[in-house]
Amino acid sequence: MATPDVHPYDALLLVSFGGPEGPDDVVPFLENVTRGRGIPRERLEEVGKHYHLFGGRSPINDQCRELKAAIEADLAEHGIDLPVYWGNRNWDPYLSETLQQMADDGVTRAACFVTSAYSSWSSCRQYRENLYDAVDALPGGVEGAPVHLDKLRHYFNHPGFVEPNVDATLAALADLPDDVRAGARLVFVTHSIPTAMNENSGDPEATYEGGGAYVAQHRDVARVVTEKVAAETGTTHEHDLVFCSRSGSPHVPWLEPDINDHLEALRDRGVPAVVMVPVGFVSDHMEVIYDLDTEAVETAERIGLPVRRAATAGIDPRFVATVRDLLVERATVERGEEVARAAVGETGPMWDACPVGCCANPRAERPALCGRGA
Repeated sequence: MATPDVHPYDALLLVSFGGPEGPDDVVPFLENVTRGRGIPRERLEEVGKHYHLFGGRSPINDQCRELKAAIEADLAEHGIDLPVYWGNRNWDPYLSETLQQMADDGVTRAACFVTSAYSSWSSCRQYRENLYDAVDALPGGVEGAPVHLDKLRHYFNHPGFVEPNVDATLAALADLPDDVRAGARLVFVTHSIPTAMNENSGDPEATYEGGGAYVAQHRDVARVVTEKVAAETGTTHEHDLVFCSRSGSPHVPWLEPDINDHLEALRDRGVPAVVMVPVGFVSDHMEVIYDLDTEAVETAERIGLPVRRAATAGIDPRFVATVRDLLVERATVERGEEVARAAVGETGPMWDACPVGCCANPRAERPALCGRGA
């Protein structure tokens, strides 16, 4: 079997959110996350209590370390000799430090895999702005920087991301009591964002179900997972898309319903059981282990509703292989060659470079890398 060609890339950059590694990191980390939004310190300390329930340590950095190691092993297994770097938006290792290390190591062109699968300002555009800032800090700035970056396409509908979610949903259903399993409802969960951010997500020239690409993409994946579960079990479960982790001013509309409110509504409607599918997340970080495993499970127990939580993709070998597939796909495109693009559902494979005005910054116009324009 021929070794996949990843030319012109000489490195892969794993880009993630970051998280505190100990109690003293919690408030400084939250200050990084909310910088420029005028959120008082006492509010940050209140949110920080979620982290202190788990020793003041977010699991996300350890999960990135595991994913990085799994990607390195997968690339090596397929004969791809490519260094893998890792940089975060909000905590060490910061993107700026990682880009400097890449430049020092002689990297000239890297593909970027972001641990966020969907389109929105916070899940895509903001990372592109962070990449711009990190590259602009190098000698020569963006125009003359020694390292060129290409962000790999969105992968929410790549089979390597969807299939682990299908299997995790099947496993969670199988764990429910026999007498409630057939009537269980699949509740797909993702991070809430302001409704205006959803409406501005995706290609500004396109029309999306739900007003924006963010919601439309999640609904597409939820339909696919539900259909594949039905094909495996012979039972078509009703399903919903709900949200968690709302933050910010209560006067600003955010996507609803909240997972806890929805569980209570389902109980009142006589739904016998629920499987929560955290399809908006690639691993079990804080929004999963607190918002779902802690808070939502407590809500379900209080109201007497049997609930199970499906696993995230994590380091499932199919998800790890997705990174390699997207890397080889983009390298092939950059060489001007034809390539097959894997995708399921109605949306189809996403673009390589974001359209002009895609997922506009809700606060100010800022330049961003990896697109056809700002």
